[in-house]
Amino acid sequence: MKSFLKFLLASVLGVLIGLLLVVFIFMGIIGVMISSADKVVDVKPNTVFHMKLDQPIVDRASKNPFDDFDFLSMRPTSRLGLNDILENIKKAKQDDNIKGIFLEISMPQAGISTLGEIREALLDFRESGKFILASADNYTQSAYYLASVADHLYLTPTGLVQWTGLRSEVMFYKGALEKLGLEPQILRHGKFKSAVEPFMNEEMSEESREQVMSYLGSIWQVILEGVSDSRNLTVEELDRIAGNLLVRSSETAVEHGLVDEVMYRDQVLSKLKELAGIDEEDDIKSVNNAQYTKVPMPREFRGLPRDKIAIVFAEGTIGTGEGSELTIGSDRISRAIREARRDTTYKAIVFRVNSPGGSALASEIIWREVELAAKEKPVIVSMGDVAASGGYYIAAPATRIIASRQTITGSIGVFGLLLDASGFLNDKIGITVDVAKTNEFADIGSLYRPMTPAERDILQEGVEDVYRVFTERVADGRSMDVERVDDIGQGRVWSGFNAMELGLVDEFGGLNRAVEVAIEESGVENYRIVSLPVQKDPFEELLKSLTGDVKLKLFGDGAGTFQRHLETLRDVIENQGIQARMPFDLYIY
Repeated sequence: MKSFLKFLLASVLGVLIGLLLVVFIFMGIIGVMISSADKVVDVKPNTVFHMKLDQPIVDRASKNPFDDFDFLSMRPTSRLGLNDILENIKKAKQDDNIKGIFLEISMPQAGISTLGEIREALLDFRESGKFILASADNYTQSAYYLASVADHLYLTPTGLVQWTGLRSEVMFYKGALEKLGLEPQILRHGKFKSAVEPFMNEEMSEESREQVMSYLGSIWQVILEGVSDSRNLTVEELDRIAGNLLVRSSETAVEHGLVDEVMYRDQVLSKLKELAGIDEEDDIKSVNNAQYTKVPMPREFRGLPRDKIAIVFAEGTIGTGEGSELTIGSDRISRAIREARRDTTYKAIVFRVNSPGGSALASEIIWREVELAAKEKPVIVSMGDVAASGGYYIAAPATRIIASRQTITGSIGVFGLLLDASGFLNDKIGITVDVAKTNEFADIGSLYRPMTPAERDILQEGVEDVYRVFTERVADGRSMDVERVDDIGQGRVWSGFNAMELGLVDEFGGLNRAVEVAIEESGVENYRIVSLPVQKDPFEELLKSLTGDVKLKLFGDGAGTFQRHLETLRDVIENQGIQARMPFDLYIY
């Protein structure tokens, strides 16, 4: 018995010591993360800015270390902020110590509009006369679109350039649901509102195929024109190369002019030294994106200007509550807009919207704050990769709307989706459900039976009412007739290029252009840029985590490419009520 107690106590003590060691190691890792964030970077003469875009790019990266920490591997991961990338390129253009940019990108984790904004910033950088050298083992189509801006474009021997054109693949679940005995109960307004089609069809409807081909064609044209300008190849030739799949190897990539040369890594580094004015035997002095972000932007004005331009970042699916850096919570975003509206030192608001939509209720809450703000000061919407459905809803009352030609927008329509699981429960696994209720509609929306005609009429009425309000909001914001909005609405998805023709956006451009317009509209001369919602201090977040306020992430970025699907599934489960949302999540590679 004594031996048993001795071993038991030893085991308990060992577990406690192990836990303490884990805590100390964890605290050490977090301490290093926080302290490194404050470390000042000194850029030496003849330095190369190394832009390695191998991490997910979001509109604004989080300062919270737990948002970018993989608890399974116990190591930090990271996301790149588009705002930081754009500012770093602007700094590098002005920085005499930066000789040029070394761009490494093969499989960017970003949308085509985001890459287009980076591309425009790099084109502006080239006006300084400094070099841009791009190199990769392989280029996906979107990676090549960005890399083609370089004046020195290289590919590793035996590497590949994907140049095939764009496609859209949509998965349909009707057959699987039928086999399982599950019947979708669908409510929608808009013949193009194809979000529910995977549950009711086995292939694209004619309307859905029409809209997909329309915006794919527009985006492909933007890519062709961009590459054409940079590589001195005609649009027709580039389209012919893709249509006949003429680029099938590194040699054919050179032959058809898509890259300049094939080079191994050591040859690329030698070329970099030559361009940067560094002796062959010396090491290249370089600074990466994370390091260069810590280098302060040269001030254009003395002191700290009182006047401010706010950039309110709203990214992700729209829902009620607080949300996060990657989800749009109506409470958090409304509060940020309200703060910028009521503070007289904010002279204009740039509202960055990157969202496929979501809850119609949450969209209405944010819309109200945007409308109030636009009555008092300029509100300039900057659309990201997607600002559709609820994303367009919250943008509609702005003073001006600026989008990239590649932006996915529109989708002015609403839908509701319920599921009748009675066939699955009754026929597949032998479960029956009975109900006792005080009133006729007490169990409306139940999973255990199909809707009655009366219930369908009631719920459809709710969908129609939300659509009516949605179109009225757009009509008021864009100075259109409701009938015109309904005509271009119907749930149809548009590219930014098409949206300009239809009057849904005012100007082409990215976040930088939106800031320029806000400055012009407000008339300020001495100003500073402030990002909202204000991000919390990392140390405060650490303390909150120790009190249990931060959830341990079981998946995180360690889930790789499946992370995106897990987040989509979570959104589907969590979002309730009538949805003003894109038909699907769109990623162009």
